[in-house]
Amino acid sequence: MHILLVEDDDRIAAALRPALHRHGMTTARLARGRGAVEHLAGVDVVLLDLGLPDVDGVDVCREIRAVSGVPVIVVSARGEVDDRILGLHSGADDYIVKPYDIGELVARVHAVYRRRRAEAAVDGAPDVVEVDGVSVDLTRHAVTVSGRPVTLTRKEFQVLALLASSGGAVCTRSRIVAEVWGRSWAGANRTLDVHVATLRTKLGRPELVQTVRGVGYRLGLPGAE
Repeated sequence: MHILLVEDDDRIAAALRPALHRHGMTTARLARGRGAVEHLAGVDVVLLDLGLPDVDGVDVCREIRAVSGVPVIVVSARGEVDDRILGLHSGADDYIVKPYDIGELVARVHAVYRRRRAEAAVDGAPDVVEVDGVSVDLTRHAVTVSGRPVTLTRKEFQVLALLASSGGAVCTRSRIVAEVWGRSWAGANRTLDVHVATLRTKLGRPELVQTVRGVGYRLGLPGAE
C-alpha cells in the first residue's frame, strides 16, 4: 500500500514514515499542501494534516476530492467537534486527532482502503441495479432516473450503493454509518437521516428508500420482504 503523507512537521514525518514502513507501507511526503493533487498517481491513501504552512488542509482535501476518489484521512491537532465535522464534510473519509496511537492509525488506513476497494468492486452484486425507473450503476458511480442523470454527493451515492447492493435486505443504521463514514459519533443517526431525506428528494421516489423502524433502511425492490 502506498501512502501520501501531507505533513509540514519534519519531526512527525520522520517518526511516522518508518512506522508505516514497518507495517508494509511505502510513503511519499509533501511538506506543503499546494499541488498535492499532482502527486496522487499510484496513491492508495492520503494522510493529510490541516495546519499546513501555505494553504488550509481543508481546501487541499476539497481539491483532492474534486479530482479523485482516493481515501483521505485527516491527521490533525485540531480536535474540536466543529473541526472534525468540517474535515469530514470537505470529503475526508476519516479523522484522527494528534497525538494518536500508531496502531489505531494503521488500522484506520486499512479500513478506509478496504471500503474503497469494496466500492470499486461490489462482490457478488450486479453492476447495475434498476428499480422503479431508477438505475444505480455501482461500477461507474452513476445514477439515472427515467434516463435522466441525477447528481449525488459521494456520501449520498455510497448510502444508495450500499442499499442497492444488499438486494432488498435491511441495512442497519450502524452498518451504514460504519461503512460509509468509517466511524460513529453522537450525531451519526441524524446525519444519516439527512442524507436519506436528500436522496429521496433527488431521486423523486420517496418510497424507494424505505425506513425499517428501529433498525435501518432498505431499498424497496420488488418482492423485498
